[in-house]
Amino acid sequence: MITSALRTAGSILTAGAFATIAFDAFGQGLSPLLGYAKLAPVGLAGASLKSIFGANPSGAAHMLHAMTGLIFYAVGWFAVARPLQRALAPRLHWSITAIAYGVVLWVFALYVMAHLVTGNKPFLGWTGITWVALWGHVLYALVAAWIMEAKGAVLELGRDLGLGVPAE
Repeated sequence: MITSALRTAGSILTAGAFATIAFDAFGQGLSPLLGYAKLAPVGLAGASLKSIFGANPSGAAHMLHAMTGLIFYAVGWFAVARPLQRALAPRLHWSITAIAYGVVLWVFALYVMAHLVTGNKPFLGWTGITWVALWGHVLYALVAAWIMEAKGAVLELGRDLGLGVPAE
């Protein structure tokens, strides 16, 4: 039981790490190299900290960005998106769900955090960064989901949460 939990936690952290690397490499490296906008996730994290807590201590924005990608978004796939898809549409391929999850992450980042929390225009005014962020979040979700699927890190709603839903 403990070994299985540790293996699952390791899979989630591995998926989050590689997905964050893919997101940052695309949004801060590849996209500008190709002449498109450069993402500034640390800037958004800093603005969010400043808005919520009134301060943005040195290094805190980098830590928030890293923790969001490494843990929070990856756990969102593992504990929410994939189990819901398996319960509601079990025949749907995980990659379709990952694309939808990436879009949800994009809405969360650019509407909830960038607009509602920090006060920027919704979706940052529909500029070039908006579309790079969309592709970046979808890429993040696909990489994280692919790694978790490959490692067998799937939360079974019926067995793991005791909801009475039979596991497949």
